[in-house]
Amino acid sequence: MNARTYAFIATLAAVSPAAAQWKTETYTLKGGWNAIWLHGDATHATPAQLFAAYPNVLEVWRWNPNPDAVGFTGSPTDPTSTSSEWTIWNRDDPEEQMLTSMLGQSAYLVRCSGDAATMTTVAIAQKPKPPEATWLISGANLIGFPAGTATPPLMASYFASFPAAITSPAKIFKYIGGELGAGNPLQVSASSERLDRNTAYWFEAATVGDFTAPVEFEMPGNQGIAFGRTGNVITLGVMNRTTSAITLQFTPEASEPAPAGQPDIAGSVPLTRQVVDESGTPGDVPVQGGFSLSIPASSRIHVELGVDRSQLGSSPDDLFASFLRVTDSAGLSNVLLPVSAQVTSPAGLWVGQADVSSVTSTVAGSPGSTTSRAFPLRFNVHVDGGGTARLLSQVFVGTLDGEGALDGICIRESALLASEKADALRFVSSQMPLDRVISGDGSFAVGSTLSYTVTIPFNDPTNPFVHTYHPDHDNRDARSAPLPSGVESYDITRHLSFTFTSSPPNGANIRGWGTTVYGGTYSESIEGLNKAPLTVGGTFMFRRVSENADILLD
Repeated sequence: MNARTYAFIATLAAVSPAAAQWKTETYTLKGGWNAIWLHGDATHATPAQLFAAYPNVLEVWRWNPNPDAVGFTGSPTDPTSTSSEWTIWNRDDPEEQMLTSMLGQSAYLVRCSGDAATMTTVAIAQKPKPPEATWLISGANLIGFPAGTATPPLMASYFASFPAAITSPAKIFKYIGGELGAGNPLQVSASSERLDRNTAYWFEAATVGDFTAPVEFEMPGNQGIAFGRTGNVITLGVMNRTTSAITLQFTPEASEPAPAGQPDIAGSVPLTRQVVDESGTPGDVPVQGGFSLSIPASSRIHVELGVDRSQLGSSPDDLFASFLRVTDSAGLSNVLLPVSAQVTSPAGLWVGQADVSSVTSTVAGSPGSTTSRAFPLRFNVHVDGGGTARLLSQVFVGTLDGEGALDGICIRESALLASEKADALRFVSSQMPLDRVISGDGSFAVGSTLSYTVTIPFNDPTNPFVHTYHPDHDNRDARSAPLPSGVESYDITRHLSFTFTSSPPNGANIRGWGTTVYGGTYSESIEGLNKAPLTVGGTFMFRRVSENADILLD
């Protein structure tokens, strides 16, 4: 497997679905049109389920930013069901229910019954995500921000380090309830408007960028501070974009219980932080009541966060999830960073490759067995919570079709949620028979050997002796009657053996060997291709692309 392929798999591992933390946000809506900002995913339920207890909510429109769209001039364009920039859920019209889930870090228009004096309070449970925003040069930006909550900051203060958002000719609009018209959405002034964290605003600003807040955070992936099963330390980058020094307060916060149908949370993540004592020696201290750090103006710092794995127990199925809330002394932002960890285990989906570099010849006196070039064989292995390692012909990673629309792993495309198939990942082992799930002997662990027996019947479409359109290789006689094994084709049996080593067999220095990377020596004996068994060998390496211990096998 080449470096580019491994880099791709490493990226998948970083963005694989992780443990979910839960927080309920409350939105105060007026009759007519409102714009809200979801800081987290609410994909565990459909809009119909989310708003079942709120009959006043009639429609929900998700804004899909289009970088090629023409920006508005006088006021934002009215939402239209024929535009690709909008996805709709209409309570009373089945033909306008294309919006099947509500994603995080996204803006939504919500239409409620009644007039602007009618108030409806809606609570939405969601999985908070790290702040994210994309500013489009087209000028049509419907965005929300993680603003402070004690006293919401003035827009002029919040965007002081990103003046393109508020400086003329830029304009800002907000929905005020009631019907759409010349005064709704209403243009507001950055010098007097206070920024509501749960409201989405239209910004007519011909600029590009990813500004989210005066204090911004850098993490390895979009799951936040996700240690997974093997991580021990994560570096959190913190940037102060303002022209003044700021003190940040970091406070651990527990997650709410998971909604019905979602994985249970075993407890909060036992966070640690690296500090340097008076002698200059670094060490880890528990993050319990929280801590504070000062950042100079226009500066960046790094916070080394760890997890005390001794407090996670021993069950690989347990999910630990919580938050790290970060507020600043200027009262500008209030960010909820998700934190997650699981017990160390090889559970999950592993994708790898065996490089066959030796073939034992059956010809008497044939010199050596080393090939001039290694031949690659791709393999997919899933390890469940009980340690069972299954060899898979193909496997999908994506949103499953079922109650709760959970992210998961399955072996059939039909098990995926139809509306989310485009985002699913498919891994195929082309040298395996079709649609096979094979349990092996041994364990997926350093120092162990994992063995599989793969049978390819004489009439299997993937049998190399079979050719559907060749009369001498279709397993039928001259009268088209079926022929038994051994006449035109033969049963083939492959005995695969993976021996896991404590270090790379080629002497390379590979980071994460034995935790996020497994490998060793590979051997295979093939019966049925020749009168005598054929023996090949080489090395193999697996990398984990998902830590999900569950798999749907039907």
